This record gives sequence, C-alpha cells and structure tokens, in this order.
Amino acid sequence: MIKEIKYFAYLLTIILFFFFIIYHYVSDNYQKKFYRTINNHNNLIDTYSNKLFIFENDTNNIIEYIDNSNLKSKKKYKFWNLIDND
Repeated sequence: MIKEIKYFAYLLTIILFFFFIIYHYVSDNYQKKFYRTINNHNNLIDTYSNKLFIFENDTNNIIEYIDNSNLKSKKKYKFWNLIDND
C-alpha cells in the first residue's frame, strides 16, 4: 500500500512540475515581459548601430598582377630532392 502511495506521489510531483512550467511560460505576464525585452534589445541594437563609424573603402586597385609567363629562369623544385639535400 505504501509503495503505491509513493509511486502516486512521484507521479503527482512530476505532473505538477510540468503543469506549473507550462502555465508559467504560457501566461500573459511572461509573454509581455518576453516581448518587452526583445523590443528593448532591438532598440539597443538600433541605437548602437547608428553610432558606429563607417570606414571609407581604400583598398581599390591594391593588388598588382604579375605575368609569370615572361620569366625565363624558372626552376622546378621537387619536394623529395629538397629533403635529400639536407
């Protein structure tokens, strides 16, 4: 008899636990707080993004391309030969 009461108490505790969790997260008070914080974070992001300094792009034509086909003195390196020379 005590064993069944103990199982019933465990089951009742688990059911009440999930009930109160679901009740809390579905309540209007929690949803209002949640949406207010999201709105507050969005406002903070907007204010900080408006204060950011934007740098001017100064990287135009910075890369010089070299034509390697005109070079006559190409030396072919082989990896294994470099190791053997040591």
